[in-house]
Amino acid sequence: MIKIDIANAVMKIHPCSRGTALQVVDLLTDRMKQALLDGHRIEIRGFGVFEPRPRKRGMGRNIKTGTSVEIPKGKSIRFKPGKELRDLDIA
Repeated sequence: MIKIDIANAVMKIHPCSRGTALQVVDLLTDRMKQALLDGHRIEIRGFGVFEPRPRKRGMGRNIKTGTSVEIPKGKSIRFKPGKELRDLDIA
């Protein structure tokens, strides 16, 4: 599913133009991105939780060459599915 598919789903529920539906999708994703950048947790009941997590600095290995590579300290986003999503037989 891509962004236009989500916009089309919005248009089915709420009659509006494609441009308006795309603006709604863009607004939602922009607000989610900003919240994660600010270090906030996003919880969507029945779907799941997006949470920024610190990533440790350490050493990794380049699989092709076998050389050691330094992994920089940073952040990653963790998604934990909600109960309703876990109960679906997706996989």
